[in-house]
This record gives sequence, C-alpha cells and structure tokens, in this order.
Amino acid sequence: MTAAPLPSTGAVTGLGETLAFFRDPSFSQRRFSELGDVFETKLLAQSIVFIRGERAIGDLLKQEDCLQGWWPDSVRQLLGSKSLANRSGADHKARRRVVGQLFSSAALSRYTPAIEALVNDLANELQQAEGPIPLAARMRRFAFSVIATTVLGLEAENRDALFADFEIWTRALFSIPLALPGTPFARALAARQRLLARLKTVLQTNNNRQQGGLDLLSGGLDEAGLPLDDDDLVEQLLLLLFAGYETTASSLSCLFRALLLNPEVEQWLMQDLNNHERPSRLDATVLEVMRMTPPVGGFFRQNTQSIELADVAIPQGRVIQVVLSSSSTTNQIDLETFRPQRHLDGSFQQTLLPFGGGERVCLGKALAELEIRLMAMGLLQRVQLHLEPDQDLNLQLIPSPTPRDGLLVRATAR
Repeated sequence: MTAAPLPSTGAVTGLGETLAFFRDPSFSQRRFSELGDVFETKLLAQSIVFIRGERAIGDLLKQEDCLQGWWPDSVRQLLGSKSLANRSGADHKARRRVVGQLFSSAALSRYTPAIEALVNDLANELQQAEGPIPLAARMRRFAFSVIATTVLGLEAENRDALFADFEIWTRALFSIPLALPGTPFARALAARQRLLARLKTVLQTNNNRQQGGLDLLSGGLDEAGLPLDDDDLVEQLLLLLFAGYETTASSLSCLFRALLLNPEVEQWLMQDLNNHERPSRLDATVLEVMRMTPPVGGFFRQNTQSIELADVAIPQGRVIQVVLSSSSTTNQIDLETFRPQRHLDGSFQQTLLPFGGGERVCLGKALAELEIRLMAMGLLQRVQLHLEPDQDLNLQLIPSPTPRDGLLVRATAR
C-alpha cells in the first residue's frame, strides 16, 4: 500500500500558527479534526509534524533507530549544550544509564523517609494556616524540595535559595527565545547562570558529595569511564531538578484539583486508603488524572530517515511533536468524564504515555510516581481539603498543566 502524502495547514511563515498555538488550548485538536492524526504546520518558522493516536505513536516508537531527540531553541539554550537532553546516540544512552541510577528501586527506597517527612510538613502547614493556601504553589515547592533533598542533599535554607531562580528558569523553557532585556527568556538566562553557580558550590562542598544521591551519580560516571567535569555535571543536575520537579508538581496539582471537583471520587478513594492494603483505587485515580491531564502534553523527535506513520509518509529531517491525548470514535462524552473506575473494570484499553515514551521517557518518572503515591496517601489521610469559592480552576497548559488561580484551599484535620 502506498503511503499517503503528508497533510499540511499550508502555513508559509508560521506567524499566524505560532500566535494561535500560544493562545488556543485546542490548537492541535482543531487541526487533527480537520486534517487527521498526522499533519504538518509551521511554528516560529520551524516545520513541525503533529501526530496523535495509538497507531501513529506506536509506529513512531517502533522506529527509534531512525529518530533523535529534538527540543525547541528556548529549551536547548536553557538546558545547555552539555545536558543529557541535548545529546544523541551512544553518548546519550551511556549517560542516561548512569543518571538513571538516581531513580532505581534501591535509590527510591533510600529517598522514601525524606519524602514522607516533607509530606508531613505540608500537612502541618495546611492545618495551621489561618487563611486559604494556593495548593499548586505548595506542590511545586514540595516537588522541588524532594529532588533537591534526595539528589543534592540540601537543607531547607539552601533549597530556598535555589527555588526562586528555578521557578524563573522553568517558566521560560517554552517561550520565544528572544534575550531582550526584561523578557521572560532573558530573565531565565540570568537565572540559569545563578543556578549553575550555586550548583557548582554544592559540588565543591565535600560533604555534599556523600549526601543525597550525588555519590550514586559520581560513582556511576566514574565506573562507566565517562568524562566528567563540574561544568558538565551541573548541567546534568539542572536537568535532574527539572525532571524530578515539573511533572510531579503538575500531576499533584491536577490530582487534588480532580478530587476537589469530584468529591464522590474522593469518598470512593478514601474507602480504599483506609483498608491499609495496596490502594488499587489510588492507582486508578492517578491513571485517570494522567489520562485527562498528562503532565507531559507531548514530546518531540526528529527523524533521520524517511518514515511512515499511520500510512502517512514523513520526509527525512522533520521535527515530530507527539500529542498525548486519549480519543475515541464511539464514546467521546465518556472520555470527557472523570471516572477512575474505567481503569479497574476493563473498559479502557488505550495505552497511556503520561511521561513520554521510548528511549527518552521522562527521567523522573519513577520518582514522580513515588511522590504522588506518598503525597496522596499522606495528605488525604490527615486533612480534609475545601475549595475556596470564586476562583479560576481552568488549567494553564505550558509548561505543564496547573490551575490558573493556584488551587486555593483551606484544610481541616480528619
């Protein structure tokens, strides 16, 4: 069967498409409806192929040997040229294996007591607060504290010094890369320099190399015989901070938002948590949150050879953006309903990739899953959360989904 030609929006400069991309949350869905599950357009003068659906994504991931990593210019600059995310081929694979030791089962067991202590700290803060608290901001600080504590071995004072600049840096990752004074990208570049300087200070403090997970990273790099200097290592640490932060913070904010908007699901979930067995309902609830609001809305690849995706021909050298969203041709209304039971009753058969897929799946996936489980169990069993009225609970989607007004809540002890 001859592959079909690649459908296109016909964009020439990409200016109109770029403006629509940043303004319209339904940008890709509108074009999928018109052009099908594989189409090409232009954003910031870059031709990009958008794909969705199990068939197209499955075809892509089966052809890893024809793919390499790709990021927008803003991400490449803010992560740095030495970052694992910007490497390809054998060098990427070797370094990823070493860095992955930080998220092994043994490492996660080592981190668990520190994570549980941070969950308890947040539960205490929520109960003692006299007014409403923006829970999304607390989840961001929690996720950052976990990775800064477990990997870097930092105490609270040093974590706080990093966090403010880290937030500035994170918010500009997917921005227009214009380093004009006062722009988000320029502020992020300056924050990046301060972050790298602070991370170098961490490395140069001898005690810190034996705290957190730095000993695992340094030992693994030495054992693998990979070249390593402080400039190289701090860029890997910056990536690790992001990998262990953004996806977790987004997932936790969206989880508690979903439970607060669907109190009947929270009641159903609490019955399982109180049984003190492995909470299968919690697993199903987290999966449903990931289905509806994946923390990684998509990921990029670039094909080094001509390939076919869902019987559509993709010429060599195209940038491919995978859009992660569940879809159905028979019961779309049901898919728009928050119903965790679908993951227990066998009615949902699609494969979810909430942390991306293939060889470049999110580095922090295992840590994020542990944090989500410990936070959900720890917080739900200790406090009852109550939504503040008159707030915007819609999600802003870039860089990851989070409630626009910060998810304002009050808490009472259970």
